[in-house]
Parts: sequence; structure tokens; C-alpha cells
Amino acid sequence: MRSGPAAGRPLRSVDLARLAGLSTQQIRNYEEAGVLPPAERTASGYRTFTDVHRQALTTYRTLVKGYGPVVAARIMRTLHAVDVPAALALVDAAHAALHEERGALRATGEALEALVPAPPVTARRREAGAPPPASPRSGLRIGEVAALLGVRTSALRVWEAAGLLSPARQRGTGYRVFGPADVRDARVVDSLRRGNYLFRQIRPVLEDLRREGGGEPLRAALTARGEALTARTHAMLAGAGALHGYLARVTAAGTTTGSTAGGPGPSPR
Repeated sequence: MRSGPAAGRPLRSVDLARLAGLSTQQIRNYEEAGVLPPAERTASGYRTFTDVHRQALTTYRTLVKGYGPVVAARIMRTLHAVDVPAALALVDAAHAALHEERGALRATGEALEALVPAPPVTARRREAGAPPPASPRSGLRIGEVAALLGVRTSALRVWEAAGLLSPARQRGTGYRVFGPADVRDARVVDSLRRGNYLFRQIRPVLEDLRREGGGEPLRAALTARGEALTARTHAMLAGAGALHGYLARVTAAGTTTGSTAGGPGPSPR
């Protein structure tokens, strides 16, 4: 926010807009959407804002960087509707979703490392004259795949029924035929199930593998996604800090429920 009128001095829409580098229409939209507390009106009907509104706007814009505009607006709107527990529940839900994303990312990384050796390991194998890991031949039957993985054929059928595997069917007989990609997927499911991952957690792992093709493209994508999640975590921490400061102020002043000295009151129209 830019420097501007001294704290405590009433602000017009244009004043608040200039402080934030926004248009006056955006300020009106934010107030009407509940992102800002209700503004008082002059006798001629013009909105007047205070430093509390300025802090609310700063808080919202800080929240947006980590929580996104939709969730940030819901948090502020719920807070201004005098439902602090519900507002904090929205914060909790956003952090829980981020934690879920990190879990899926970790699962994909674990599956990738179990299937594809990292470049340095592969290089050492070549230097030592060791042959590359053998790939399964095409056209394996379900019993052969089960024996290869050390699982029961019933497990493979359950994974297929859950949509995790989709082997082709042989013409005429209808027997399942597992190609190299199908065996890879089965290995991923087996590895993650042994780690107590749920089907809903395994599904995005398989989607990543199929989209990126495994190996270095997926490893690079995982690195980029991990960096993005870390940056988002930092932004969410900053947003939560701004929200904590704003919540302390409006709770102490009672500005979410009505007019107080130095704080906004309900809009008469």
C-alpha cells in the first residue's frame, strides 16, 4: 500500500483506491462483496472509509497471494459476517489441501525413484559395465504380472476395478494383456499400497507418470511443483500473519459488528 492520508482521517473511495493502486470501482466492488467491512456514508451518499478498511484491503491482498482470490474473499466475507470460527475453518481447509498436495507429490517421487534410478546411479551402473534394468516384455498375462510383483491376481483385478489399471483385452479370449506401461503402473500401485496410500492418493501419481512419461521429464516436473508449493506455503504464512493482525484489531474494536470510534459501521444504504 502506498503512503497517504494519516491514520484516523476519513478516506474517500478515491483515497483508498490510490493507496492500493486500484480503481475506485474495485474499492466499491470489494465493499459490496464483503471483502471490506461496511462503509459509512455521508449525507450525500458517498462512502467513507477508515484505516480499518485500509488494513482489511491489505489483508485481503496478502491472503490472495497464498490462498487465491476466491478463498481469500470467502475468508474476509465470513469474518465480516461475524463468524470468526468459520473464517478460521476456511484457513484450516486451505492448509489441509496444501498438505494433501505435498503428500501426493511425495508419493509420486517415491514411486518414481522406485521405478527409475536417478541419473548418477544409472551412470555408475554403466561405468561398472552393468546392464540397464530389464523391461518387462509386452503381452504379459495377469498371472505373470502377479508373479512378477509378488501379489495375487485378485489384487490386480481390484486395482483395475478401481480405475488404477487398464490393461488391454485379447481378442477372442478376452484375457487381460499387460504391456510395459501397464506393468509399470501395477508396480507403482503395489509400491504405494505397501506404504498405506489410498486409491484416491495413488490416482494422481499414475496420472503424473502417464502424462510426463516417467524419468527425467517427471523428475523435473516434480521439482518445479515442489518449489511452487514451497513458495505458496511462504505466501500462506504471510497471509495468515496479516489475517491474525487484522482479526486482533477488529475483535478488539468490535468493528465487525457495528460502528466504533475510528472504525467502520454498518452502511445505511
